[in-house]
Parts: sequence; structure tokens; C-alpha cells
Amino acid sequence: MASKPSIPKGTRDFSPVEVSKRNYIISKMRVHFENFGYQPIETPSFENSDTLMGKYGEEGDRLIFKILNSGNFFFNKNKIEIPQSISSLQINDADKLTLEERIELNRFTSKISEKALRYDLTVPFARYVVQNQSEIEFPFKRYQIQPVWRADRPQKGRFREFYQCDADVVGSTSLWQEVELVQLYDAVFADLGLNGVTIKINNRKILSGIAEVIGASDKLIDFTVALDKLDKIGEEGVKKEMIEKGISENALEKVQPLFSFTGTIEEKIEKLLGLLSSSEEGKKGIEELKFICENVSKLGLKQAVLDLDVTLARGLNYYTGAIFEVAAPKEVAMGSIGGGGRYDDLTGIFGLKNMSGVGISFGLDRIYLVLDELNLFPQTVITSTKVMFLNFGDDQSFQAMQVITKLRNENIKSELYPDSAKIDKQFKHAERRGIPYVVKEISGDLFTLKNIITGEQKQVSLNDLISELK
Repeated sequence: MASKPSIPKGTRDFSPVEVSKRNYIISKMRVHFENFGYQPIETPSFENSDTLMGKYGEEGDRLIFKILNSGNFFFNKNKIEIPQSISSLQINDADKLTLEERIELNRFTSKISEKALRYDLTVPFARYVVQNQSEIEFPFKRYQIQPVWRADRPQKGRFREFYQCDADVVGSTSLWQEVELVQLYDAVFADLGLNGVTIKINNRKILSGIAEVIGASDKLIDFTVALDKLDKIGEEGVKKEMIEKGISENALEKVQPLFSFTGTIEEKIEKLLGLLSSSEEGKKGIEELKFICENVSKLGLKQAVLDLDVTLARGLNYYTGAIFEVAAPKEVAMGSIGGGGRYDDLTGIFGLKNMSGVGISFGLDRIYLVLDELNLFPQTVITSTKVMFLNFGDDQSFQAMQVITKLRNENIKSELYPDSAKIDKQFKHAERRGIPYVVKEISGDLFTLKNIITGEQKQVSLNDLISELK
């Protein structure tokens, strides 16, 4: 008996309707990426392991899918020997390994696996820039829309295979790039009809400055990770976590203004200037923020709102300047639908120093869910065929195909029901497919066109048929 077909956990099949909706979002992104001067690149789905390993921290390394080398080395004991210390490990033991066992396992893995599926698009992009630096004209603006893979535990909203949609500029420290990226987010979401989006902005230098003035520079990560949870666990929860991490009561008193940080961007900047008056790095961060926010305000946004959020601390180990995060409209319960920031040394991991960059990412899957919940996908997106001709046998089918050829030349999605089946069966097929129009009959130069949705029916000429369906 044949086994029941299945797909690996954490992966998905996409139906024609789902693919059409995803393609709709991607097509909107692509148009605006290119309008803003970003050029498309693609990198291989798998990289050499040493390109990826060690670039994402210990947790990230564990989530990289390794690809087994070809060959029969498992059956050749003289070629590779499994170390005794790891020979009895179970697959579920990965989180419990000692440091020595982890080192031994990594050493063994490097012998049997030299390649790995890409974990994100950023490190392959850095590799691409370094490898092609003599051909690239800097500043280099690139966009990339490709799948990535992570050996994560599958759960709601978290998959092992998913798409990333990134836009980055490398080779320039100009803050006009940040201004432009805010505009790019706004342009894409406006084109998708998504109102009420908030683009949150902060700066790593401001977070460092706050930690400095409260005497907690050595606890920067602990401080910002706790602060980032303010909207989830509240003021008291954040203070409790900070104290548990060794941040003093005196430091918390100095940071008290952050817990009620309201007002316009200008008012928030004034508060920050007072709080960070003794921190040079903090003041530099404020100046950068001020430049970006003032110029975005002068240029104007179509629909999105820009807001300064001093609790925003995503990717703190990675970003060095501006930090972005995009919040979905408030009526939808959804996490961030985009994010990014400025990084000073993207390519340093591959030996090319002082190559500053800034980039943003769009969360395709979450944007899809938001648009779906708010019914923002146009009907035309999910209509694969506009009109279907009924089949009454080969003679009329030839006439139908002649007309269908003309309609297709006019970019009207058309098809013939392939079999001379019962008319009722053909109609039901069109209804189930969501095809809005059916040509019931061809009589000379006239066509009986029925709108399945409204039930309206009329006889039209070829020119009128084309006009009706366009």
C-alpha cells in the first residue's frame, strides 16, 4: 500500500489563488524598488558552509540547514570516523550539548557537509558585494526577493521555508538613503491600499547614549532588550526585569522619562536632548534622527505615519545607526510587517572594511495576512480566467478558438472548456473556478455573453465582446 503523501513540517503548498495574491504583492514591491533605483540580484539557494557559519551567532548557526556531501563515506570507516563523544547523540539532544560536544559536532559536520541552504539574504549579499567589488558601481542599490530556510521549530506564523524581500544600499553613509527608505515603505504600502501603517524609527546611538548616562553601558543589551518589551509587559514589568539584570534603582530613576515618552517627533527629540546632554554618542544619534524625520516631514508621505519610538531595539548587535520597524494598522492583530536599519560594516565579515550600508525588509507572509484580513486584494488578482467558451463540439470549438486567439492578443484571459460535456457541468466548472463570464453560443458574428455573477445575458459583436471583457 502506497504511503500517504506529505510535505516536510514548516513548509507549505500554495494554491493558484494564494500564488496570485503573493505575486500581486511582489509585483507592487518590484515596481517601487526599481522606481527608486534599486537593481535586482539573485544568489544561489545554497552557499559554502563557511560563508554562513559564524555570521548569525550560536543560535543562528544551529538553525542553518546543512547539505550532506555526496558519496558513501558513512560506509567507509577509513575515510571518516564518527567521534565517540557524539556517536550516541539523539536528534533532540542538540540543545543540551556541552561546549566540547558542540565543538566536536561542528568539526564532524564540516567533514560531511560543505554546503548549506541560505539562512537570510543579507550575508549572501555581503559575499556577493565582496566577490564582485571590482564590477560594482558604488553606492550600490540592490533588491532581492528569494526564499530562505531555517531549521526552526515550526509554529503559527513561523516556517522553515519563507521569502524575504530586501532592499539595501551599500557604499554610502548619507542619511538621504534613510529618508528614501521611509519613502519606499510608504510608496509600497500606499500602492497596496494599506492605510494606517506606522513606520517606527529609532537610533542605536540613542540607545547607547541612554545606557551611558544612566551608568549602564556594560548592560546595554540587557537594558534595551527589557525596554523593547514595554508595550508587552508594561512599566513595572520592564523595571523588574532591569533590576534582575543588575541595573540599579538610581539608573531607573534617570530613565523614568522613557516610560511616558509621548508627543510629536519634535517634542520627543527635545526630551531626548535634555536626557542625553552629557552623551556625545547620544547627541549624534539625535542629530541623525532629526535630519531623517525633518526631511521626511518636508517631503511628505502618501499614507504611512513616521513615529519616533525610543523603545525600538531590534537587531542591536547588528545595527549601528537608524533602526526601522513597520507596524500594521491597529485594527489587525499582527506583529511587525517590515524592519531594517543602518549597519556600518556589512562586508567586514569577508575582509572588505568600512563599507557602510542601510537596508529594509518587507514581511511578505504577514503583509499577505493583513491584506487578506482587510479584504484589500482586488478581485482581478484572484481571477485567473476572464471568460470561458462553452464546448458544443469540434465545429463550434474551432470558431471559439479563433475568437479566443483574438481575445488573448488583447491580453484578455480566455479559455475553451476542453470537452463536449453537459452544459450544466461546464457552467459549474466556471463557477467553481471563479470565472466571471461565459460565452454560451456563437451565432454568425454574434456572441451570447453571460455574466455568471449578476446573471445578466446579452448578444454582442466581437468588438463589443472585447470592450466588455477589458
